Amino acid sequence: MHSVLFVVSAADHWTLNDGTLHPTGYWAEELAEPHRLFSEADWDITIATPKGIAPTVDAGSLSAQAVGSEDRLAVIAAYLKAISSDLNHPRSIADITVADYDVVFYPGGHGPMEDLAVDAVSGRIMTEALVSGRVLGVVCHAPAAMLAAVREDGSWPFTGYRMTGFTNEEETLGGLAPKAPWLVQSRLVELGANFVAGAAWVPHTEIDRNLYTGQNPASSGELASKILAAVPTRV
Repeated sequence: MHSVLFVVSAADHWTLNDGTLHPTGYWAEELAEPHRLFSEADWDITIATPKGIAPTVDAGSLSAQAVGSEDRLAVIAAYLKAISSDLNHPRSIADITVADYDVVFYPGGHGPMEDLAVDAVSGRIMTEALVSGRVLGVVCHAPAAMLAAVREDGSWPFTGYRMTGFTNEEETLGGLAPKAPWLVQSRLVELGANFVAGAAWVPHTEIDRNLYTGQNPASSGELASKILAAVPTRV
């Protein structure tokens, strides 16, 4: 059986550039849809957060507008309820050994911009996954967690990697760009990423070596499907 580690933000807010706290957490579809696909493939799934704190779902992601329809919302909400025991009792990322997993997956939401972007333990997990050749999947705002990754020599492990993530255009269209202390796309480019932006809100994924990235919530299912296709089935 294959195994996948979900590293999920434990933040329930995002500190904006004026000091106000914007309620957030993980984005429902970005956790639920990949989790469902891995589960249906009979993969063993572990959820871990900083300090083992139960993650908070972004209330904004639980709306018909966010996911496209009331029917789709009902499916996502029901799935999150079905796995609520696992979500309410995550492991601490400090206790994680990357070698125990075939795949490491980071769902987004604005939460990672608050905690994972500055979390050295998460940065170690990302670096170890990338260097080991394990598939590392990162979607939407979760590439913010890459900012905490560093090699032993102090260099950024993702330099030159082709990737995508929530774009400056999408943050602007969503209305939060003027209040953001920094933007995911801009920071990744500054660090040396080869950032590829697709059309706003349209599914878009990029694969470079063992790094699999998705641009936005609509990309989460496609990203998980590509990861499943890339990992050989065990007999």
